[in-house]
Amino acid sequence: MTAFAALLRAVNVGGTGKLAMRDLLTLCERAGFSSPRTYIASGNVVFSSDATEPDVKAKLEEALEAYAGKPVAVFVRTVYELSAILAGNPFRDASPNKVMVLFLDGAPGARDIDAVSGQKNETLHLGKREIYIHYPDGMGRSKLKVPAAAHGTARNINTVAKLASMADEI
Repeated sequence: MTAFAALLRAVNVGGTGKLAMRDLLTLCERAGFSSPRTYIASGNVVFSSDATEPDVKAKLEEALEAYAGKPVAVFVRTVYELSAILAGNPFRDASPNKVMVLFLDGAPGARDIDAVSGQKNETLHLGKREIYIHYPDGMGRSKLKVPAAAHGTARNINTVAKLASMADEI
């Protein structure tokens, strides 16, 4: 079995996409995932499965759409991928709550960096299927617009580290 983390887009953030974490656990169990555990109420769950990553994503998105009545994007990473994301953090010396990882389904490119606007002192770095963003003044004060974020979901490095640790315990 492989340990996975699933990160849901736009769940319990800004009053949209309400989903009780106990319901998310139930959806995961019904989808056949083992040992599901959630982390904070913003759509983070870890579990194990014999299914492939694309199958895990498809099963969970299907279950969430049936539950919510609309599509809910899910970004899935193995415990190994989460560890690689942490190891690849180009902003290790920055405060971890000021470093975000924007999870995407595919590889980002230079066009994703070129498309940003409102950039002041923020720094972006391309990862394998993610974009690292350092917000030196904090995300709340930033005017940075990252168009790729419309097709992804972001978590700070603290959350990524916690999910990696939880997935590693499975």
